[in-house]
Amino acid sequence: MNIAGYNQYKENSVYTASPEELTLMLYNGLVKFIMKAQYSISKKDMQAAHDNIIKSQNIIQEFMATLDKNYEVSTGLLLMYDYMNRRLIEANVQKSTEILEEVLGFAKELRDTWEQAMKLAKRPPKKAVAAGV
Repeated sequence: MNIAGYNQYKENSVYTASPEELTLMLYNGLVKFIMKAQYSISKKDMQAAHDNIIKSQNIIQEFMATLDKNYEVSTGLLLMYDYMNRRLIEANVQKSTEILEEVLGFAKELRDTWEQAMKLAKRPPKKAVAAGV
């Protein structure tokens, strides 16, 4: 496998992605890093667990920093992200796979909801039926 070529492909996919696709990539990264942290704890590799939890926190903090506060849903999302971030801190201190499992559930739900919203946004609008025709 050509690692340099794969890394170039990944880099290009980030540069050419729409904001919606980048958000989905971040959600996927969040899920991946939480799962890697869980695996690392199960293998007693606490440094790798720490590193992956920090990567997860960085993604959550990016979501918090870039949240568009002009939408009503933003308040709820901000509270959710803040809760997830605090739980990740606790998981890191305690090296708790249970806490990580809780946060992973939220991350997957947010990712799946975002993915569904992207699909709905791409669908062409339904044509209005003319009254009386």
